[in-house]
Amino acid sequence: MNSFDIALSHLVNQAIKEDIGSGDHSTLSCIPITQKGKAVLKIKEGGILAGIEVAKKIFNQLEPDSCFTAFKKDGDKIQPGEIAFEITALVHTILKGERLVLNCMQRMSGIATLTNSYTSLLKGYHTRLLDTRKTTPNFRLLEKEAVKIGGGINHRFGLYDMIMLKDNHIDYCGGIIKAIDKAYDYSSNLENPLKIEVETRNLEDVQLICDHAIDKVDRVMLDNFSPNLVAEALTLINGKIETEASGGINQSNIQEYAQTGVDYVSVGGLIHQAQSIDLSLKASFVK
Repeated sequence: MNSFDIALSHLVNQAIKEDIGSGDHSTLSCIPITQKGKAVLKIKEGGILAGIEVAKKIFNQLEPDSCFTAFKKDGDKIQPGEIAFEITALVHTILKGERLVLNCMQRMSGIATLTNSYTSLLKGYHTRLLDTRKTTPNFRLLEKEAVKIGGGINHRFGLYDMIMLKDNHIDYCGGIIKAIDKAYDYSSNLENPLKIEVETRNLEDVQLICDHAIDKVDRVMLDNFSPNLVAEALTLINGKIETEASGGINQSNIQEYAQTGVDYVSVGGLIHQAQSIDLSLKASFVK
């Protein structure tokens, strides 16, 4: 299994354990354990579908011999009344996995739908869309997967896969150049050196990096810069390193930022402001 599948398997195990506890007594009390069933996922709201592959993995993990038939794929546009998939398995399996599948797919589809609305606004521009670490604890794996399905790009997954010097790191360290120098030395001594991104709060910070540390930084974050200030910062940087605009970016102003030519814009709201898409799993008896 790849790293995603390993992490998903762990997530499913923990989620089922949380939900089932000592047993699904509602099902155990009235459904024979050998009874087979069939269920279809009904789409009740338009948007971008996400989580089909996750749903398949959940049911296969619960019952390896279950039969999962997909009628839609991740990233498809969906409309009310459509059917996304059909699952044939033991009824106990279907009812055990129902809420987990719906919770994952509804949440993921909401994120993919919102992300798609942002990426649609960036068509024709050089600028690409990033997510952030503003995620639900223990659900980041699927929230970031949904961003990718919606057309966005994952920023660092956690604190371990990039060095990102934010305002607090810089203030605790005693200054932006001091922080960069220490981070560069630290990364250079790692077996697999990490990329370094630095948050800047004003044009003075940008100028300091350009003058003293341009060869030690991979990307500059322009935090809470207006589009006009982003354009000024890009002139100073002159294409020498990657640039990212962050803070206060939404659908009403994202094209203003894209017009500056900045490489990336990051939007935390892709995840924490997304609204779930309405889906339902309806079961039927199989002889």
